[in-house]
Formats: sequence, C-alpha cells, structure tokens
Amino acid sequence: MGTYETRLARARDILNEKSIDVLLLTDGYNIHYVTGYAGHEGMALIFNDQAVVLTDSRYTEAAAKEAPCFTVVDIKSEGYGKTIRRILAEAGVREDASIGFEDRQISYRQMKRLSEDLSERTVWVEIGDAAEYLRYLKDPEEIECLARAEAIGDEAFAHILTVLKPGMTEREVALALEVSMRERGASGLSFDTIAASGENSSMPHAVPTDRVLSEGDFLTMDFGCIYRGYCSDMTRTVLIGKEREAEQIRVYETVLRAQKAALTAIRPGAMTHEVDKIARDIIADAGYGDCFGHGLGHSVGLFIHEEPRLSPKCEKELEPGIVITCEPGIYLPGRFGVRIEDMVVVTEDGYRNLAGSPKELIRV
Repeated sequence: MGTYETRLARARDILNEKSIDVLLLTDGYNIHYVTGYAGHEGMALIFNDQAVVLTDSRYTEAAAKEAPCFTVVDIKSEGYGKTIRRILAEAGVREDASIGFEDRQISYRQMKRLSEDLSERTVWVEIGDAAEYLRYLKDPEEIECLARAEAIGDEAFAHILTVLKPGMTEREVALALEVSMRERGASGLSFDTIAASGENSSMPHAVPTDRVLSEGDFLTMDFGCIYRGYCSDMTRTVLIGKEREAEQIRVYETVLRAQKAALTAIRPGAMTHEVDKIARDIIADAGYGDCFGHGLGHSVGLFIHEEPRLSPKCEKELEPGIVITCEPGIYLPGRFGVRIEDMVVVTEDGYRNLAGSPKELIRV
C-alpha cells in the first residue's frame, strides 16, 4: 500500500500548488497511477482527508481491490456530477469550493454535465499538466515493468527474424509480432503494430497492408506491448535481401549515426530540445533535413505517449527516472523510409538502454 499512499500524498500536493479545495481526476491513466484502479471508467475525487473513486457497478468490485487508499462509490442512477455534489456536501465542503480539473483531457460534453450538476457557485480551476507530471519520474518497480515489456519486444524481434521472407505480407508480419509478444507474457499491445515495407516504409505511421515483401525492400517494424500495465516501444528497420540502390544504405547509416549521437547526450540536466537537435542536425547535414518531420522521442509509462518529449517544441530538463524513446527517421516519399528506436531510462550519470536488439543493418 505504501506506493499508493505516497502517490496520493503527491496528488494532494496539487491542492496547495494550485490553491484549490478539491482535485478531480478524469484521465484514466492518471487515475490508474494515483489510485491503482485500472478500469479506465470512472473519476477520482481528492480533498482534505478524503479520497474517493467513483465508477459504476460494473467496476466497483475491481476498484475496491485495486485502490487500497480510496473509498469506492457507485454512481448508480445519480451520475458523476450529482454523486460528487452529494459527497462534497456530506463532507461539509462549501458550494463555492474550487475544484481543479484536467482541462487537457476532459471533453466539453463531460465538463458541461458536471457544471450543470454541481452548484453554479462552484469555481472550476484548470490544472494543466499537474497530474501528468506526477507520472514523469518512474520508480524502480515501474522501471522493472517497463524493462520487461521492452525485453518481450526484443524476444519478439528475434523471433520475427527467423520467419521473415519474401512473399510474406505486412499483415502477416504484424500478426506474427503480436502473437509472439502475447506468447511471452504481454497482456496487450501498446499501440497498433506497424509493419511497413518498400514504398510504404516512407510513411512513419503506415498501417499494415496485404503488400508482399519483395527483394530489396526496407521493412520498418514499430511495435510494443503492455506488461503489468506498462508499455514498451521499439522500432527496427531490416532489409529484405539485397538493396535496390546505394542510397538505402546511406540513409540507414545516417539514421543510425543520428540515433547513437543523440543517445550519448541523454543524461540528467540535458535539455530535451537540445538532444533532439543533435540527431536532427546530423540528418540535415546529410541532406535529409526535410525528411525527418516528427520529434525524436517521447516518454513512456502507463500510456505510450507521455511527457516530456525529445522535440524542438519541448524545453524540459531530463531527470533520473524519466523513460523516453529515441527514434530518428528519414522518409523519402514513394521510395522508402528508415526508423530506429530504443527506449531508455535516464540514470544518475547517463542512461540505461532497455532495448537489446541489434541496430546494425540486418538483411533477411
């Protein structure tokens, strides 16, 4: 229970930080992190010395088991707003209390209903990314889960190399990866698996198709799984047989060089946008500056895309405990693309790479 007592205490710190009376969590991942309840259907209410998970009868039993520091309340026919109003009134919280809400997550419709059901005197306060920030730094238990999730990805990649061959379709590759991760203990996928070959590999988020792998194709595989609630993320690009053109090798080596250089810069105190720039400059100097449009990386935890990010737009300082991807890419529309991605944890003196799969160009 100690972990969730600590997380609840940190969540209560937001009350003082934002000068609010009540904290309302509606983001499923934040609720999971703070309470332990993983149902993703419900809300969490935190104030004074009370902490409540609200959900409906489908999830109350599970929530009671998973959220040891919280009282679980069934919203029944009242709905969330009226149940919250009743709970606050019974606790003696005044009607003009300030309630901090997750403005970056809640829908307009959901917010409208809450406003209608609570007192018109309620003061609504946006808390921005305050709740997400609770999840920035991973504790040892979280890192262990993330490491195992990434290791499952390594094992799946090693397996796929034994079965890849010309004539397979992208869909078959994606399915083989997914089955392999499930067989090795994954409870689900972090995201829809990407298996993009030939000209399709020039699309960073391509959807697997019935395209058949052919000699000379690059095949980019971006995949991840969930282990005990935590996600993994890894990308490898392999070559089917012999390259069609020399530029394929030049592009691959440029991406690999950019990734390795960026990784060496990951350490406490490094600025996220500066790490991104290291990889971006190498790619630009090679003549492919316009062919790398996405950020260098993103944090990973209970959700696949968390903050902070390695990006020109993110100016955060890396700290020990941040788990983040490093995934430069070069994409030549209509021709081919290359991306290489590892997931690393920032340590006291640098980083630990959670991915163990080889990155030198593999021909299958």
